[in-house]
Amino acid sequence: MHPDDPMGPVSEAAGFLFSEFNRLGVLEAQFYENDDAWDKRPKPSPDPALRGHFRDAITRTENLAHAKLSKDPKDRDALFAMTLSSGLQADYAALIEKKNLASLHFTKEASVSAQRLLSVCHDCYDALLATGFSKYIIGSMSTPVRWILRMGGLPADKQGGIADLQKTAEHGHYLAPFARILLAIAYVREKDKPRAVELLSGLQREFPGNTLFPRQIEHLQRSR
Repeated sequence: MHPDDPMGPVSEAAGFLFSEFNRLGVLEAQFYENDDAWDKRPKPSPDPALRGHFRDAITRTENLAHAKLSKDPKDRDALFAMTLSSGLQADYAALIEKKNLASLHFTKEASVSAQRLLSVCHDCYDALLATGFSKYIIGSMSTPVRWILRMGGLPADKQGGIADLQKTAEHGHYLAPFARILLAIAYVREKDKPRAVELLSGLQREFPGNTLFPRQIEHLQRSR
């Protein structure tokens, strides 16, 4: 019904990405409690056909979004679609391809688009997921790396990142469940497993057919 709406293809791209995450067990690996375990994980073997579908959906998203923004630079759907597009590409680069520098590039793009959206839509809480994720990830890196990335325009603020994710988790329209997953991962890494279990338990009640949540709850309760 709305072939010019970039939210359609970006939703397709998200579906492709998360189906690949599920197949490869990527989100489960995120619950590693330290960077060494994460860095030493084997590189996943992505499905080339799905990667092609993902990139095609991203291309269609960006073409439609740019067309809308050329007419109205404050178009909310276009800005949100661009935020999602860059965020999904950052996730694919880091979590599937293990290309961290490329992921940081897309993370910065997502944060810029999110800030543009928030400047015209103060209650678009879904956009805070992009800014929060960026702040938390950069804030978790070593001091020299944080300094270099700040010089490149990437903010480093772990607690500010968690606060942004909490706002999306509480008030987001599309991304509230994903924000709660990211918060649970952050709490595990911050050695606060009870809060992580609380969030995952809420997600399990809301999405009883999802098998990720009970597995992670059991894992965290065993490792307390």
